[in-house]
Amino acid sequence: MNTQTIKTKPGEILFIAAFFLFSAFLLSQLGEQATFKPKGKFFAQPAVWPGISVFGMTLFGGLHLLTRYKHRVGGTGAEFTTWLRALEFVAWFMVYVYAVPKFGYLPCTLLFTTALGFRMGYRKTSTLLWATFAGLMIVFIFKTLLGVKIPGGAIYEYLPDALRNFMIVNF
Repeated sequence: MNTQTIKTKPGEILFIAAFFLFSAFLLSQLGEQATFKPKGKFFAQPAVWPGISVFGMTLFGGLHLLTRYKHRVGGTGAEFTTWLRALEFVAWFMVYVYAVPKFGYLPCTLLFTTALGFRMGYRKTSTLLWATFAGLMIVFIFKTLLGVKIPGGAIYEYLPDALRNFMIVNF
């Protein structure tokens, strides 16, 4: 019989804690989202099955957190920092979403694919040109082949009429 203690990985505690907090939040909102009707069978009430499942999520998530917390190992702070670093790319995406209506889909896509390639550590000119080409292909596929309607950038207003219409329709 093996009696060694199971060590908890640093990311495991963070995930279990996030799950527990999320399920506790859902449990706190249950009264407003699903209600009991004055008449009807108990198991036919709209709030019964969501309530049972969310209560179970919270209970078992809390028990899991308690049992794993006793066997934790160091490094949770470093793991949390790694998780937070992923939010950088959310910020990149939000800047992109904010920039497209102002500067246009084509220029922003070309700039951001190249800048993200550079950010990921690619420094060779040929690789960055491939990233720019990938951005050009993304614009071509979405605007031309798929026909996705993306509003033209405000910067297009400064172009001559014929070029402005062409850029709004195609890029």
